[in-house]
Amino acid sequence: MKMMIKLALATSMMAMAGTTALPAQAQERTAHEQAARELYRNIVGFRTARGHKQVPAMVAYLKGEFVKAGFPEADIAITDYDSDGEATQGLMVTYRAKGKPKAGPIVLLGHMDVVEALPEDWERPPFTLTEEDGYFFGRGTLDNKYGIASLSHNFIRLKKEGWTPSRDLILVFSGDEETGMISTRAQAKQVAETIKPALVLNSDAGGIRLTEDFKPIMFGVQAAEKTFATFELTVTNPGGHSSRPRPDNAIYELASALKAIEAYRFPVRDNAITRGSFAELGKITPGPLGEAMLTFARNPADEAARATLLASPATSNMLSTTCVATMLKGGHAENALPQSATATVNCRIFPGEGGAAATEATLKKVIGNDKVTFKLATDVVESPASSLNAEVLGAVKAGVHARFPDMVIAPYMESGGTDGMHYRALGLNTVAISGAAMRDADMFAHGLNERIRVEDFYAGLDHWYLILKHLAN
Repeated sequence: MKMMIKLALATSMMAMAGTTALPAQAQERTAHEQAARELYRNIVGFRTARGHKQVPAMVAYLKGEFVKAGFPEADIAITDYDSDGEATQGLMVTYRAKGKPKAGPIVLLGHMDVVEALPEDWERPPFTLTEEDGYFFGRGTLDNKYGIASLSHNFIRLKKEGWTPSRDLILVFSGDEETGMISTRAQAKQVAETIKPALVLNSDAGGIRLTEDFKPIMFGVQAAEKTFATFELTVTNPGGHSSRPRPDNAIYELASALKAIEAYRFPVRDNAITRGSFAELGKITPGPLGEAMLTFARNPADEAARATLLASPATSNMLSTTCVATMLKGGHAENALPQSATATVNCRIFPGEGGAAATEATLKKVIGNDKVTFKLATDVVESPASSLNAEVLGAVKAGVHARFPDMVIAPYMESGGTDGMHYRALGLNTVAISGAAMRDADMFAHGLNERIRVEDFYAGLDHWYLILKHLAN
């Protein structure tokens, strides 16, 4: 996620490859729009969440579409991975330059897997693309099958038009970004060692921010990410019979620890990207919040500006490390005292804060109870910020200003995580520039009834088309 919008900026498709008729709305669209929608519908129909083993089916479908468009099989690479005990795949498709490339290759990222969605919880079937009330609903409609569909459709569209790029373009689609990132890590290493790209562009973040009345106000370029770290906090106890409570109780002690974490606020931090984001966003954000953004951009030590930004859920996550409890388990019987209780605490660590070790030390100090043990449950990847260079900025302008002339384009730091972190960690300048447009009220990636406006889906189809032509003509 993720503007894909994971925009922490400011505020912050079983295969479906059938041939069912498109609804009237789609039939009124141009041929290339209908083709994009059909590809989108089909990939949303693959339940590529962990446990369903559908990524290989989606890979096979996409390969078939690329082959039909004229891509040689030799330029389509499928790699098998074991992601924490479940088979998944990665897909790489090369759009080759004719003759000697005039510049270094460009790698384009996206992930094919999604977060699980339970049909009984959704208002509509999550793995069927549903058009209703001006929206496309379905798991992955935003995160990140929108990106996969956009990139794939434009590769196919350009190939059918007979266009030849002046430099190699390589799609790199991962299969487990939402879980173990095993395919991501392997692909990033392969890209760094064998492709050595000049640019890495990610479809899984960035994009156009809309106001609540759908007015476009800014395009965000994701140029940095917080460090993702998950801890398991456990308290153990001899337990006993529930009729004889003891003064120490694993659940109560764990609860106290979690309340201490809830109350703690990590120190406010800033960097060039966050200051730059607030400087631009403040210009278009009305009222005290906008004023605080501008003040913080000039002087991050201003206490009043800090207080205003920290009080807003839209901006507070951009100012510091955050840690939050996300899962609980404890006890073994209703009539027994708990022998153990465990909580999962997920942290998003501000760059330069010392990583997981320093964050763990801080949490232990905050809790002040040696009986609470910590286990780091994730592999931690710390990545530096990337730069928005002139070449990429020019391409983004080509893609964005065709829709919204003179729109402000600004880098921002992601509070979530994407494949991009692994590329940055290997020294590859990586920015995320999705063509999605979204308002905060429609941000349901990872949640129920994930959606994107139909109008914005079609309006964004030329985004990557124009960017690729700008960078590789």
